[in-house]
Amino acid sequence: MTNSRNHAPFRFTQLHIDVARNATDDFNLFHDQNGWQRIRGNPFGGPIALGFQLECLIEEQLRLYREIHDEVDLINEHGLRYSNYQFSFASVVKPNEEIQVEIKKSQLKTGESPLLSNRVVLRNQQGIVLIGHKKESQAPLFLADVDMSTLPDLTHLPDRSTIPGTELFCKRKFMITGNAKNFLCGSLADQAAWFDVLEDRVRFPEMFPAALISCALLERAFKLAHDFEKAPMVYTGHNISLDRELAKSLKSNDILHLLVSPEGDISADKGLSGAGVSQYLHHCFGILQGGAVLFRAEISMAPLQAILADE
Repeated sequence: MTNSRNHAPFRFTQLHIDVARNATDDFNLFHDQNGWQRIRGNPFGGPIALGFQLECLIEEQLRLYREIHDEVDLINEHGLRYSNYQFSFASVVKPNEEIQVEIKKSQLKTGESPLLSNRVVLRNQQGIVLIGHKKESQAPLFLADVDMSTLPDLTHLPDRSTIPGTELFCKRKFMITGNAKNFLCGSLADQAAWFDVLEDRVRFPEMFPAALISCALLERAFKLAHDFEKAPMVYTGHNISLDRELAKSLKSNDILHLLVSPEGDISADKGLSGAGVSQYLHHCFGILQGGAVLFRAEISMAPLQAILADE
């Protein structure tokens, strides 16, 4: 199914990109209408959309797909508490490009570990931009074996600091409804489906807290004196498991602690990073006040120069 609501293509303008990056404090030069020119060897010829912005568009189209196909009750019936996003990036989206979202027919696996899965493809006129799956499950599919219960109380930990006794960088953010609304608008999503003052509806989209990972990664790199102009990095893959019930409970001004691990090396064989190009993997977590884990994520990136050298 292409574009759950209609068959017209989607287009992000530069304003949509600016709104999304401002809403998430993403200061990556790749998205800046002027700053992109400061990136050494930038092959894209202009600013590009945020990876999480594309994924929020997909989340919105999946929301509509679930409603049209009466799958919301199915998810509740099987206790599929976790939303799992598994995407690889193959290209980028530029302002005013036509893009299509394709959602393949849902596949339901029943039994001891029920799973509802959809293959998702995002395309522009040149080909595939993003490809992967959205899966609904009873337990997180990514980093489920990582025990976060031993973390200390993060309330008084200084922002942008390392958690004592660990190598985890901590960035503190707040759930702001205005920022979430802007992120939805920047992602071509219907904010009224998530927020309505007159109906007392406050429901943060799943991709908004996840999108704040970019800010945490950038802040960590900045603190380590990374050169964003000479050594730019691009996303190659996102694996995210988010607790839907916790997401539903989020309220304005709730604190979210974003934890980022040091990078680990992984090999690449597809996506923006061609065969043999080294990637760097970060384990990222979203921790709510009181220690509950909102999301677990594996974020892979590759140096732009390594990708260009491999072409």
